[in-house]
Amino acid sequence: MRALLFKNLSSQDKKRRRISTLETVDQEGIRTVVHRHFVYFVREVNKRQEESAAPNIYIIKQRNTKEKSEKFYCKLKGSAYAVNNDKIFQILFIHSLKIDLSVAPTT
Repeated sequence: MRALLFKNLSSQDKKRRRISTLETVDQEGIRTVVHRHFVYFVREVNKRQEESAAPNIYIIKQRNTKEKSEKFYCKLKGSAYAVNNDKIFQILFIHSLKIDLSVAPTT
């Protein structure tokens, strides 16, 4: 069995876009839940900031043999610049990936 949930939320006034997916798969006695989340903010800047912050990445992995489950989490934060009609825009983004593996419930 596979279930997929997809959300795409945009805000023109705040110049933000949020995309989220949740996928659940039960296969061979294992339930896999994959959650992806993407957030983008766009803002106009006067000039490119030479000292932009370096991207940050966070990774966490957990294993619980007693509960027979594993979890993986990865988060990436960063920024990029784009030019459109001689205007400079800064794009701030946050991407996250969360994977949960566990024993599928019996029916």
